[in-house]
Amino acid sequence: MKNIFRLNVTEVKAADGGIYLLENILVLNWKRRLVFWCGAISVGLVAIVFAVACEWANGVFHRLLSISPYLPLVLTPLGLVFIVILTRKFFPGAQGSGIPQTIAALDPNENGRIREQVLSLGVATGKIVLTITGLTFGASVGREGPSVQIGASIMHSLGKFAHFPKHDLDKGLILAGAAAGVAAAFNTPLAGIVFAIEEMSRSFEEHNSSTILMTVIIAGITSLALLGNYSYFGHTSQSLAFGREWGVVVICGVTGGLFGGVFSRTLIEINKGLTGRIGTWMRAQPIAFAAICGLLLALVGLASGNSTYGSGYSEAKSLIDGSTILPESYGLLKMAATAISYISGIPGGIMAPTLSAGAGFGANIAHLFTSVPAGAVIIIGMVAYFSGVTQAPITAFVIVMEMIDNHEMILPLMAAAFIAKLSSRLVCPAPLFHTLAENFIGKSQMRHID
Repeated sequence: MKNIFRLNVTEVKAADGGIYLLENILVLNWKRRLVFWCGAISVGLVAIVFAVACEWANGVFHRLLSISPYLPLVLTPLGLVFIVILTRKFFPGAQGSGIPQTIAALDPNENGRIREQVLSLGVATGKIVLTITGLTFGASVGREGPSVQIGASIMHSLGKFAHFPKHDLDKGLILAGAAAGVAAAFNTPLAGIVFAIEEMSRSFEEHNSSTILMTVIIAGITSLALLGNYSYFGHTSQSLAFGREWGVVVICGVTGGLFGGVFSRTLIEINKGLTGRIGTWMRAQPIAFAAICGLLLALVGLASGNSTYGSGYSEAKSLIDGSTILPESYGLLKMAATAISYISGIPGGIMAPTLSAGAGFGANIAHLFTSVPAGAVIIIGMVAYFSGVTQAPITAFVIVMEMIDNHEMILPLMAAAFIAKLSSRLVCPAPLFHTLAENFIGKSQMRHID
């Protein structure tokens, strides 16, 4: 805690001097502590409310499906058009998962304009409302990525009221809020810390370490107090014996990495802007493009037996438990539905849908290794595909390990995650979120020049 609130008293004394100043310093330090704690608690509370609302929205859509599986052919295109219009008109900066925008806000070369554009409480509110709306209309999006931008926005906005040192305000509090968002969304405190270090900053600074750690702890305690000690995908005791069975780790790692690389490369290329008539039309007609994406999303949903809508949480859990049989093509169709949802321009994350698609790929591979517990293979498939998409292997295996509450799977998960990262780079040399962040910064600078 000492690093967070440290103030150079000698310099301030030289400027103003006196005991009166020391009293002000004590008041300022306690004000910072109060704002900091309130911010961390707020991130936890918002993540919980967000999670409950998303589950409600997912339930609403599935009740509509029970009326007719063909309703999404009309509702989903209309819903995506409605969301894109609201996003472009009222909440610019809220589109997509929120992770690239938060990474862009951490860029040391940006002058604060991007930070104010994407890390405001208004954008955070839009992110919540529009992600929930997307799930209500069947979009294949998750809440975990948006929770990163929401958490960073809360901490950054509240930090202004306490006059935090510029370094803490510009980077420390943003990283802490992002980490707390992941930790509270998945109920995985360790993964929140690892995510901030590996994915958000790509480096570790001792000055920010206590800020991140304390924020994650407070947000995690808030979630624990209200929801209890639960695992995101429940508990599984299935494990993988070392030896011949480890061949499945290599297969999952290579397969998940290649598919993850294809997914990431697709999003990057479309985000940069396609050339030719198609690219020109997409940029000129974003509303019509969103409608087409909605129609494609509904067609993919029909082909999957209505299993590709929403975050994919229940489908992934059912695959691990073995309680539901999904189509053999579920992994590919979920991958397609998530890509379509993302490129449509609506707010929504890809982390939970990515884990679900990975579970589908793992289930396919499990059929080839009948001597290996199917649940273990599915879990390895989740980690491999997630690592292939994000190219953040440590975050991948830590986040899944905490989700399933099974420490016996650490070594296979680690191995699959790193194999997947290497395989993914063969298809997509640059990491997804950081490349999207660079594109976001470039587009923002172009708009500013124009």
